[in-house]
Amino acid sequence: MSPMKRMKQARDRSKLTLINEVPLLVWLVFVWVVLWQNYSLGNIAFGLILALVIVNYFRLPPVELSGRFNIWYAILFVGDFIKDIFVASFQLAWAALTHPTRIKNAVIGVPLQTRQDLIVTFVGHVTTLIPGSLVIDVDRRTSTLYLHVFNVNSQQDLEEMRRKVWRTERQVLSIMGTKEEYEAMKAQHKNAQSKKAPEVAK
Repeated sequence: MSPMKRMKQARDRSKLTLINEVPLLVWLVFVWVVLWQNYSLGNIAFGLILALVIVNYFRLPPVELSGRFNIWYAILFVGDFIKDIFVASFQLAWAALTHPTRIKNAVIGVPLQTRQDLIVTFVGHVTTLIPGSLVIDVDRRTSTLYLHVFNVNSQQDLEEMRRKVWRTERQVLSIMGTKEEYEAMKAQHKNAQSKKAPEVAK
């Protein structure tokens, strides 16, 4: 192979890598800004510099895009996300004021349907950003999130947290999941609803 062809292939790989890294860069900057609660241009620029350092100097898996993005579901998701933050903040504050000595915590595993690293990461970060839950580990082989959950009083509370995580996964898949996973998610959710129907009728 001639030196010119090698240089051209290297440039093509570089362009492909940059395209694949754009979603990861955007997400890292978003997380940085949200964690610091500082939306100034200076903080955003510093977050971008840190994201570039992380992407270029650490071996991270490539971000695979699904090729679809639903803006309507994205708007609904942002609304639900903001609502969940306010509700969870109020619940934690109320628990801390009314019965601080009787608060119990737990660690649970929540298996996800998706096998996309981007979706698993997105769901994990969203879950962590909502007060009361923190992702402490991720099993990439099984797409399982392990959460530390605050203020757990019963098995029902644990199941409720799992349902919240699965709801977040459904929302993210609706926004940017692959067509196959999106259709599988819809079918699974439809089957789950049909199984609950007889119980409601009783």
